[in-house]
Amino acid sequence: MLRLEARPQASTCMRYLSPVIAAGLTAVCGIVFSVFIGLNPADAFHAFFIAPIDDLYGLGELGVKAAPLMLIATGLAIGFRSNIWNIGAEGQLTFGAVCGGGLALYYYGSESAWLLPAIIIAGALGGMAWAAVPAFLRTRFNTNEILVSLMLNYVAVLFLSYLVHGPWRDPEGFNFPESRLFPDAAMLPVILDDTRLHLGLPIALAAVMLGWLFVRKSFVGYQMRVAGLADDAALYAGFNRKRMVWIGLLSGGAAAGVAGLCEVAGPIGQLLPSVSPGYGYAAIIVAFVGRLHPIGILLASLLMSLLYLGGESAQMELGLPSAVTGIFQGVLLFFLLAADLFINFRVRLMPRRVPAMGEAAP
Repeated sequence: MLRLEARPQASTCMRYLSPVIAAGLTAVCGIVFSVFIGLNPADAFHAFFIAPIDDLYGLGELGVKAAPLMLIATGLAIGFRSNIWNIGAEGQLTFGAVCGGGLALYYYGSESAWLLPAIIIAGALGGMAWAAVPAFLRTRFNTNEILVSLMLNYVAVLFLSYLVHGPWRDPEGFNFPESRLFPDAAMLPVILDDTRLHLGLPIALAAVMLGWLFVRKSFVGYQMRVAGLADDAALYAGFNRKRMVWIGLLSGGAAAGVAGLCEVAGPIGQLLPSVSPGYGYAAIIVAFVGRLHPIGILLASLLMSLLYLGGESAQMELGLPSAVTGIFQGVLLFFLLAADLFINFRVRLMPRRVPAMGEAAP
């Protein structure tokens, strides 16, 4: 009989190596998958990991997709460290795009230099407002923030769809569900010529640094780390759990809202029925693959953005379906969870006990 037994002390080295192991096993799984469907593994590897970044434009696209993942994962990691589970980043991203994009559309003809900072702030406030709903319900009625934040994702996406199909639809857009193009003053400037890489990447890098300073150098960050390690000990020490819930959810909401604004004011340039290919969900994987550490999140966001680009490249070069990106994201998370399981537990073979005479068999 096999059973799992908790290890007396989990290996610190293996905790940091487990994302590398998970990424390696995901690559092996991809090779097996390509052989199974009749593809040349070398061609599949090249199409998925090399072709997307073999020129300057591809490297710029890597940064474009890594920026929102990095930004959202940094905000989520603050809450995750204290066991506050915000699963609503996709909705917070969408509502941040609605608030910031709405301000850009309201000042459609403006050329003011203040418009871009204003819509970034509006995006952050929009994301925070959407995250405040599960925060209030958790602290006031002790509801489950996982379910509330997850359900709000669909509300935000449907609200955006209503706006671009109705009151915010471009009157000169031939009846397509899209808003007007944002004015130049509301667009993030490109920072690398001949690419689409924009100011969102430096914003994300700054957020990673601020997140590290908050978690490692502030007293509130210390309280949240302690609460994540031992919630009872934090309560016994007098730490305010409700304040931690608000900080954890609002920080994730602000980061997601800015990420949503950077998407619509960057590569998209307008509001569409969908402004994210699932960054809010993928950022959860990024946060855990990065071990909730800023450097790890930075590297994990680059890996996840490469999966996005590789999926698009595989569609064009190999004719694979778009779902291949989601498959590899799920496989990566599966292997990470499996690695963590064996880091914290070991498998024991328990001898089968022979019942004594007169004793019923187990």
